[in-house]
Amino acid sequence: MADTKQTTLRQHVEQFTGEGTHVYTDEYDSYNTIARPRSSVAHGHKEWARDDDGDGIREVHTNTTEGMWSGLRTFLRVFRGVSKHFLSGYVAIHEFRVNLKRVTVDFISSLVRTHLFYP
Repeated sequence: MADTKQTTLRQHVEQFTGEGTHVYTDEYDSYNTIARPRSSVAHGHKEWARDDDGDGIREVHTNTTEGMWSGLRTFLRVFRGVSKHFLSGYVAIHEFRVNLKRVTVDFISSLVRTHLFYP
């Protein structure tokens, strides 16, 4: 993202989430105008996760997002440097890997069709 101002964050969240999506953030003020249901943790007060509904599961946290960035960093490390020109492609490959839950016959078939070259 170009910056982390309220307007920029609000537009980004609203573009990439559906109406009614519950958003989990930290206490950063720029998230305050997001027009989605929102819960936040106060990292500044050493709060990392919270159980809001009393069921014993700490559902309010930002660990999923932070873990995703750690995973991307680990994925990129083996390339020993990536050109900014190609970074978005590497991020897309990592995103695909994270989101792919199962390798199926249909998936392999679509890859072969997409990348089949005839001389």
